[in-house]
Amino acid sequence: MKIQMKYHTDGLPPLCPIEGKSDWIDLRAAERVEMKAGEFRIISLGVSMKLPEGYEAHLAPRSSTFMKFGILQTNSVGIIDNSYCGDDDIWGMPALAMRDTVIEKGDRICQFRIIKKMEPIDFETVESLKCSNRGGFGSTGCD
Repeated sequence: MKIQMKYHTDGLPPLCPIEGKSDWIDLRAAERVEMKAGEFRIISLGVSMKLPEGYEAHLAPRSSTFMKFGILQTNSVGIIDNSYCGDDDIWGMPALAMRDTVIEKGDRICQFRIIKKMEPIDFETVESLKCSNRGGFGSTGCD
């Protein structure tokens, strides 16, 4: 699958999958960012992409992001659909700082993967699902 992309920031390494290690692709901060505890900001990732029709990107923090930088991605997982594809539709990570922090340009802060969109769904209303209950939300059904 070929993805058309535009870089908005000089000096960042080109995006590439890590062969044999992950099917997620790291994204880097496209700017130096200083944040105080409690501050929110969208950190530019310095890229725009044209995803193929029928696909979307899922954006999530790297496993080390909170430990290294003390930031949380505020929407847990970001969804970037293929209509967000203009030259100025620059990808960003919405971040909340839990402590004072500095993120340098080029630091790996999040990752993405490209997923095929869900097929159309037709919901059917019924009186009963005819299945056993697991014990309520948050329960595995085991003691």
